[in-house]
Amino acid sequence: MPTILALDEGTTGTTALVIGPDGAVLGRGYREIPQHFPAPGHVEHDPEILFHATVAAARDALAEAGVMPDGIGITNQRETLVAWDRETLAPFGRAIVWQDRRTAARCEELRREGHAADIRARTGLLIDPYFSATKLELLLHQPPIAAAARAGRLAVGTVESWLVAKLSGGAHVTDRTNASRTLLANLATGDWDPHLLELFGVPADVLPRVVPSAGVVATARAEWFGTELPIAGLAGDQQAALFGQGAVEPGSAKITFGTGAFLLRFTGHEPPPIPHNGILATAAASADGGDGWALEGSTFIAGAAVQWLRDGLGLLASAGESAALAASVDSTDGVTFVPAFTGLGAPYWNPEARGTIVGLTRGTGRAHLVRATLEAIGHGTADLLEAMGGATELRVDGGAAANDWLMQFQADLLGIPVIRPAAVELTAYGAARLAAIGLGGQLPPAAELGAMTRFLPLRDADWRRDARDAWRRAIHAAEAWTAA
Repeated sequence: MPTILALDEGTTGTTALVIGPDGAVLGRGYREIPQHFPAPGHVEHDPEILFHATVAAARDALAEAGVMPDGIGITNQRETLVAWDRETLAPFGRAIVWQDRRTAARCEELRREGHAADIRARTGLLIDPYFSATKLELLLHQPPIAAAARAGRLAVGTVESWLVAKLSGGAHVTDRTNASRTLLANLATGDWDPHLLELFGVPADVLPRVVPSAGVVATARAEWFGTELPIAGLAGDQQAALFGQGAVEPGSAKITFGTGAFLLRFTGHEPPPIPHNGILATAAASADGGDGWALEGSTFIAGAAVQWLRDGLGLLASAGESAALAASVDSTDGVTFVPAFTGLGAPYWNPEARGTIVGLTRGTGRAHLVRATLEAIGHGTADLLEAMGGATELRVDGGAAANDWLMQFQADLLGIPVIRPAAVELTAYGAARLAAIGLGGQLPPAAELGAMTRFLPLRDADWRRDARDAWRRAIHAAEAWTAA
């Protein structure tokens, strides 16, 4: 069984894990990623920082592990777009992050022109600034990037594509799960859709080759980690977490709490019928790392709201304080917080909504705001699960899954068990499992890594109804911004 270096390049930080043959974490590294906000609704990353932070985190993990892995698995923040010179590997400016809303007007124009139904049928997605296509369309109108495209030197891709190019010295690939999030790939075939390329004015030769999620696609040069290493697994972060959980049976579901919160339900080995309620259809990896599909719903802000309390308002010294503060009061005292900093995701898909706090009184204190923030994460999950038709249980992972108070609130709000595996960094673990398969081996699913923690609901249906009603009133207030 192989040992894998798993690289998880996220929105606010990069985690690297060295995973041993039994699934144990042998070494860990982490680096924070700064975000840039050049204008309201604009969110950017420096691609070079993304890469060098990933390398630094990986070197820390390797030093702690004291072993050299057999290969690399990469998982990444999805939809974020990077453009670079395919000869020099120099980026053309900053990456446009998935949270960025600058193309909202263009998306509205596409809807008015009548493209929504066709794009939905081809991709399983909705027209929204969240996805990569309108970002790329915008970049291609910038003179330096347009000139590079005409000269055959432009390469564009999502973050895993950028990392592979830098690690290998130029390989230009993306896996089918990341391709399925661009609004440019056909959901059924998994490859770029010629009609959509024409619609968005994207030359096919600037895009990466679409490859399976498991399999050797390139080799990382020895200069980065001391020896050449095959890159054998690629997946977008949410599909990686789904695979890491072992959710590869139709109907199995998980939610990952990271910067945002993402609920995926595996549907099987054929493309699912296109949903009609704001839920997306997307590519996933099946049990052998091959083709699978899933339904997905996402809220754009989850852990990022707690980070805002810490960094923006100074209400927390660390995110870990939030559980104790939330438990220190019996309720939010009527305060509800909708953290729609970058609009509302599923099932609302309102890019113009903005963060809203309702119910403030003179007696509102720090603990009430912290509790309202954690409750907002739980309500976002409930929105997604209701839109998917509910579930009998929910598996959780990601940073906020370690918050016992939040997980208990989540179980109470949903009225079903919430199950947390012993390992909650399952995004990186999913990439490691895919890479192991790509090298001809296996790593155990999360359920075999240790005892699972079950949070059982303690509240009754009346409490849940009242809580959800208050949340819906606050959502209406956040959406009122659109009409202003």
